[in-house]
Amino acid sequence: MLPSKRVYFLLILGIAIASTLAFFISIQVSLFITLLFDMTVLGLMVVDGLQVRQHRVQMTREIPSRLSIGRENPVLLKVTSANANAIIQIRDDYPTSFGVSVPALRATVPSQSTQELTYSVHPTRRGEFSWGDIQVRQLGAWGLAWDDRKIFHSLKVKVYPDLVGLRSLSIRLVLQSSGVNRQSRQFNIGTEFAELRNYRAGDDLRFIDWKATARRVGAYGTPPLVKVLQSEQEQTLVILLDRGRLMTAKVRGLQRFDWGLNATLSLALAGLHRGDRVGVGVFDRQMHTWIPPERGQHRLSHLIDRLTPIQPVLLESDYVGAVTSVVQQQTRRSLVVVITDLVDMTASGELLAALTRLTPRYLSFCVTLRDPLVDHLAHTTTPPQSPPFKGREDGVIAAYTRAVALDLLAQRQVAFAQLKHKGVLVLDAPANQVTDQLVDKYLQIKARNLL
Repeated sequence: MLPSKRVYFLLILGIAIASTLAFFISIQVSLFITLLFDMTVLGLMVVDGLQVRQHRVQMTREIPSRLSIGRENPVLLKVTSANANAIIQIRDDYPTSFGVSVPALRATVPSQSTQELTYSVHPTRRGEFSWGDIQVRQLGAWGLAWDDRKIFHSLKVKVYPDLVGLRSLSIRLVLQSSGVNRQSRQFNIGTEFAELRNYRAGDDLRFIDWKATARRVGAYGTPPLVKVLQSEQEQTLVILLDRGRLMTAKVRGLQRFDWGLNATLSLALAGLHRGDRVGVGVFDRQMHTWIPPERGQHRLSHLIDRLTPIQPVLLESDYVGAVTSVVQQQTRRSLVVVITDLVDMTASGELLAALTRLTPRYLSFCVTLRDPLVDHLAHTTTPPQSPPFKGREDGVIAAYTRAVALDLLAQRQVAFAQLKHKGVLVLDAPANQVTDQLVDKYLQIKARNLL
């Protein structure tokens, strides 16, 4: 039981009354009246607090079974009031490392009703976390006392990669393949026969099947038949995800490895949806995890379970060793995607040597996760506002920072030019945007039959 602000106000009012009465009556009498007043207020507070316990609200909590890293995950609290209106304050014991939209909730629940209160948590690390009890305060009918109690509801929750993004991508791929989003479907650009259909305005005349058209009954006056070609199915996609030192740095609140893991799963989903055999390898100094290529959309859940527990480590990555391991285990031609990052030309030498080993037998694709902060620093020309003497110093620091950022970007461009010269596909994208760009690039590769 806790006193409310009204109780403190009444007690202060009692002191003011005692001071006023002291001018008209004796101090002893005024103190007695004040003491009697304060005891009455405290007594009413106790009675009010005891009455609340007879009308306590009931509460349940609903949390998604799998939380997505880097996303706003909703948490639902259902509050039921039985026989009286309830003014409540709620503080949930969520994991301290989570960001939260509203630390404390306040609500008024009408009598004999259920109200749903929602807040969201923003996890920035994968793994298992403890969720504690629910702290509830309920105000008495007279507004004098808070009934403070705990609702025991401890549980364990697991944070996974970006499952929300995977669901959105799955819907997008289904819409494209089912023809709902017809503008994004591209016919007659593949090598594998899909179907015959009637000619439509705008179709390429080279794809008219004259023999099939001639065999149609009553061919005169009927539209010719057109071959519909699609991207070849059952190709092999191998994704190599770096978990070395460079992937431990944080970008926009998440480790670079987490952005890479999200991109890996999204690319795997796209490959499985297109009928390809998808394999994944996670490496540092050695191949830490190897999942052989297989097809079937049911494989995605297996990939999520295997890859979710993996964390980056402070070790230098062995690109040549990772590529050698793939070459030894994967003999057929494949699209090999390496998701990593590079700093400068010197550091990219080993990556260049490794990817060069893949060409021309394999189609190699280098994906690097750029920090948007470096782009911002490189293109920021306005020095910070500072006092006169400090301004020159800050201006020098800002100019030096910008020069370093520009040099880093320039060295990255040189490294990418060398990779492209060796026949390696390259995608350099901000870490928080790489997933969508990587999936689009993969769909373009499939559509153009580069593999």
